[in-house]
Amino acid sequence: MHPGTMNATTNLTGKDFERIAKNINPGGWAIDNERPISTLLGSCVAVCLFDPVLKFGGMNHFLLPTSTGSSNADIDVIMNGDYSMEVLVNALLNRGSQKTRLIAKAFGGGTIVSSIRMDIGERNSAFAHEWLEREGIPLVASDFNGPWSRKVVFVPHTGEAFCRRIPTTQANAAEVTKAELEYERMLAIHKKTAEKKIELF
Repeated sequence: MHPGTMNATTNLTGKDFERIAKNINPGGWAIDNERPISTLLGSCVAVCLFDPVLKFGGMNHFLLPTSTGSSNADIDVIMNGDYSMEVLVNALLNRGSQKTRLIAKAFGGGTIVSSIRMDIGERNSAFAHEWLEREGIPLVASDFNGPWSRKVVFVPHTGEAFCRRIPTTQANAAEVTKAELEYERMLAIHKKTAEKKIELF
């Protein structure tokens, strides 16, 4: 099925949607009203927001729950859940949604053996709960924590979310950790570049 003609979804499975989904990486987010959105999670969390009236939604993928206190604020905010949630909500509001209509599904926060942060998953999942409760957005489904990585596929025009737990093996733990570390590496490069551009006078 072509991604642009996704009206009859009754017989489609999570794997069908996964094949045509656009993937987001750590630090990313996307909104859509047709094409599914997917991501691979380790200790990170993805929150899916859906507007049942307008029949569209979006998903994010954040690496840290809140600001790390980095000396480079612009780079620091991109990593955290505060920023990621605000960006996703604002993108939906800009498309005509209303916060009072939004419902959420959230996933991730696993403890991956090779992860460089052993407690970050629990902190991420706790943050997601707290943020959504504070903003009055009901969390209608979730799958958090545990010794798994997860593949998540969100279908924006129906609000369906498919979550596949992936038992931790050396191979898939390495894949998830590599993606998270690559994101951090890119941020570090951007930070150094930004610092070099500062002119002292």
